[in-house]
Parts: sequence; structure tokens; C-alpha cells
Amino acid sequence: MPEPLTAPLVVAFPFTRSLGPVQSAFLTGLRERFVLGVRTRDGRVLVPPVEYDPATAEELHELVTTGTTGTVTTWAWNPAPRSGQPLATPFAWVLVRLDGADTALLHALDAPGPDAVRTGLRVRVRWAAARTGAITDIACFEQCPPAEDPGGTRPAPHDGSFTDPVTQITTPARLDYTYTPGRAQSRYLEALTRHTTIGERCPACHKVYVPPRGACPTCGLATDEQVVVGPRGTVTTFCVVNIKAKHVGDTASAAVEVPYVYAHIALDGADLALHGRIAGIPCDQVRMGLRVEPVWAEGGRHPDHYRPTGEPDAAYDTYKDLL
Repeated sequence: MPEPLTAPLVVAFPFTRSLGPVQSAFLTGLRERFVLGVRTRDGRVLVPPVEYDPATAEELHELVTTGTTGTVTTWAWNPAPRSGQPLATPFAWVLVRLDGADTALLHALDAPGPDAVRTGLRVRVRWAAARTGAITDIACFEQCPPAEDPGGTRPAPHDGSFTDPVTQITTPARLDYTYTPGRAQSRYLEALTRHTTIGERCPACHKVYVPPRGACPTCGLATDEQVVVGPRGTVTTFCVVNIKAKHVGDTASAAVEVPYVYAHIALDGADLALHGRIAGIPCDQVRMGLRVEPVWAEGGRHPDHYRPTGEPDAAYDTYKDLL
């Protein structure tokens, strides 16, 4: 048996959101070194605060301050922190119910080892040296010495007004994972190295799926019959991309200039459209029915993009079922 194929993949982008009055007040409070919660009609104090009562869906707006000390309600030890996590050394993920709050806040606890962590442990906030109005303004929690534990902090009203409130946050989102294709997609990827595109035919409905999935999603039957499709195809639908992206090749990163067109392309002989970038034609001239062919990437391992063939456009009836 050949060695299974694997590929490290990363999806990363900056996530930006605007804040309503409740979240704005909470994050601005962290910047100013205090914690705000929100009180529900029945008197519960929720930290982190939310805009709507999770039990009744009632809009919430009554802000209160809570303590910066609290009690660990549950925890899990993290022996190998990953990049971007709150601490670079082993730490505990903890849920902390701050004094005066009725719900728990998830954060990191700086502890010498798992034996130093327990449910019921009293902890306090360790503030970050530089604060910007984000959850990371709490650098972590640390054990609170009994002599310095105020205990019994009661929530106090807060009007939510600040001279310079935080109104927007941008957070980098990143997902690292390793992809392992199954047998069907491994055959598909191996064929691409020969400038050949293969699909697999369902033995019942006879549809040809590209890329192959190993089974027909409609009939639930295994698709063992390989079928060569393309290389030419038809643009079924498309969009113009105006956000700059980066794709990682075998040896280096290359930026794709915007705007560019990303399309669904039904290869000749296929019953499922695949994705591909369209180049060699102005964006405003790309259209449904455009006939295209692959331009192979350097090294020939996959199509880099598709370009017009110069053929007449395909009739709508030939691809309407693939939209």
C-alpha cells in the first residue's frame, strides 16, 4: 500500500466586529482594570455580559461591577501551550466565578503544576501591562493569597459611560490542521500530477463526481469506477473577489492580485462543478457559459487557473442542472 497523503493546512484571517453598548462597556472596563457584568430581571449577574438573557431572551442593559477575585469552578491542565495562547508555559484552563457574579469566565490560570489547581481555589486577575480593551487585558488568573483575599465583593451599579469607549475589536482567527485525503481523493490528486482529471461514477444514478468522494451522496453507494473528465469545462456561476488573499504553494507564498474571478466550473463529462480561478480575461467579461481550459501550475501538480478556450459559450440547458 502506498503511503497515505497528508498536507498541513492553515486557515487564517483577521475577524473584525463592532460592539454594542454591553460588550463595549465590558471591554472598556477591562482596559481600565475592572470587570463589568450585566444583571438580569431575576437578579442574576452574568460575566462575561451578554446583550440578551439566555433564559428569557429579554434585552439586558443594567451593568454592574464585580470583584476581580473569584473561585475556580472547574479546570483542565494544558501541558503543551500552543502559539497564541495566553501563557507560553504549561497552565490550566479554568472557569472562574468572580465575586458578585453568577456565571463563570473562561481564562488561563498561571500555576506551577496540576497539583496546585483544584475546584474551589481562590484566584485573582493578573492584569496585562499594556491594555487595549480586549479579553487579553486579563493576562491570566493567579492564586490569591488568603491574606490578600477581599472575599464577599458585591456587585455595584455602573452607568456604562466612558470618555473613550472601545467600539470595535479585531481578532486574528487561525486554524491549523493536517488533511489526509481518502483513497478516492488520493487517486484524484495523483492523476492531477499527470495533467489528468478523474471523477468517479455512481453505479446507480451514473453521475460522475469531481473531485470524487468515494461514495454517491444521493444513492449512498461506493463509486469505484474512475472516469477521465475535461480538461475543458464551462463556467456555471462565479464571483468577483476584491479581498486580497494568499495561497501557499510548494515552496513559497504568492499573492493573487485583486480583483479576480473565482468560479464553479463543470468539466466536460462531470456532473458536479468544481472551484477554480479564472484568468486571461478581464473580470467584467467572465460570464456563465464561458468555455475554459486549465493552465497548469509550475511543476504540473494542479491547475493554477482556467482561461477562455475561444469556443462559443455553452448553451444554458447544457449546465443548468449544475448550478
